[in-house]
Amino acid sequence: MAAAADRRRWARLLWLIPAVLVLMAAAVLAVRGLRTLPAVEEFIARFPGETPLPAGTPVGLGAWLGWQHFLTAFFLVLIVRSGWLVRTNRRPEGFWVPRRRRPGPPAKKIRLYLWLHLVVDALWILNGVVFVILLFLTGAWARIIPTSWDVVPNALSVALQYASLDWPTENGWINYNSLQQLAYFTIVFIAAPLAILSGARMSMLWPQRYPRLNRFYRVELARAVHYPVMLFFVLFVIVHVTLVLATGAVRNLNHMYAAQDGEGWAGAIIFALSAVLMIAAWFAVRPLVIRVIAAPFGTVTR
Repeated sequence: MAAAADRRRWARLLWLIPAVLVLMAAAVLAVRGLRTLPAVEEFIARFPGETPLPAGTPVGLGAWLGWQHFLTAFFLVLIVRSGWLVRTNRRPEGFWVPRRRRPGPPAKKIRLYLWLHLVVDALWILNGVVFVILLFLTGAWARIIPTSWDVVPNALSVALQYASLDWPTENGWINYNSLQQLAYFTIVFIAAPLAILSGARMSMLWPQRYPRLNRFYRVELARAVHYPVMLFFVLFVIVHVTLVLATGAVRNLNHMYAAQDGEGWAGAIIFALSAVLMIAAWFAVRPLVIRVIAAPFGTVTR
């Protein structure tokens, strides 16, 4: 029954693909029509798509950003995979129980998929903390935190250029365009904290002995936030990867993975290897594999 329900769910999602493609084609035609208007072209000429960086902002992308980028994507793949399985799998695939180290009430057992989800969440958060620290220590914060309100019209200008398939002229090694800047700021400083706070409220680690706090921040609100935030992350990744590959894949991948500005293949090779690892990790999320990983940290039962 569960397998049949999953097939029906995916069948409904597949019908969305042609609908989305039709809507995208209509949007491109509409925006290309808009760009024939003199006022629209004057707006794009006035706001070409990026704002100047503050003085002293370092040029280029450090090597630390490459491994941070990979770890963030790798953990996010596992978070989405395990979270989806927790949400959709009705039959318990096994349980994990922490080993008791002192007398007290029996420890709660949790499902293996949920155990993996919580562990990867913790690793993702730790990696994010390291990223934010390095962001400010290296001065690279100015690349993703807006410092001028001009970022808004410039972002709209970039959106019009992207939507008309007339890519803006840019060099991500020196400066992100304003739409990228707003997107990265939203992911790091809005979406990620929302995911953490809503996930913490639903976890067993949340303090249940504070009734006022729990009435103020209800678990229903956390659930209402957590799933849409996950969908936002998935949508961001799809759009992000599409634009990276469509607007100069070799050079963009060198920026992101090889910490160099050039036309070599180092970044593309590292990206391909990382993609293979992420695909393998997606399919490795199975009870048999999770049992082997979880066993050293507690008691695993079927």
